[in-house]
Amino acid sequence: MSLKERVYSVLIVSASESFNNALSALLPGSKYSPTLFVSNINAAKRAIAERAFDFVIINSPLPDNTGTRFAIDTGNSKETVVLLMVQAELQAEIHDKVAEHGVFVLPMPTSKPTMTIALSWLSSARERLRKTEKKTLSIEEKMEEIRIVNRAKWFLIAEQKMDEQGAHRYIEKQAMDRCVSKKVIAEEIIKTYS
Repeated sequence: MSLKERVYSVLIVSASESFNNALSALLPGSKYSPTLFVSNINAAKRAIAERAFDFVIINSPLPDNTGTRFAIDTGNSKETVVLLMVQAELQAEIHDKVAEHGVFVLPMPTSKPTMTIALSWLSSARERLRKTEKKTLSIEEKMEEIRIVNRAKWFLIAEQKMDEQGAHRYIEKQAMDRCVSKKVIAEEIIKTYS
């Protein structure tokens, strides 16, 4: 799927009606859906607890908090990219605090073209996270398969008096002969001897 076809979910944390209206104009439903607006950090925490968002955009300060801690916590999640909008004079200081957590910082006030560029950065960062998630899942699946195959080998060693190499060869050969994965064979062995 190309970036042009991708749809991103967005949480906007902002108490400013004018900011929300201006940002809404930059977030067409065909590319950004669902888009949820909340006006404080407590509401944002509830929203994040209910579902994952691709982007979280925080317009700081907020009535109940500056949003910096929330930005860091959210930026540390695996699937969310965070943009923290701050007063221009605080941008460098806040950037130093949040950058290592993957949080983007943009000084306010900002322009429509700058915000459009920032949204494209968020898209790029989110796609990179997607690739990392896929690799992580692949590695976790492989590790699970190795654990299952090892467990099956130990059953073969204990019950069939095979050595480890023989048990490994047996599982591989069964998988090749039956055109299935080693994991399937290992699960059958475990079920037989459990």
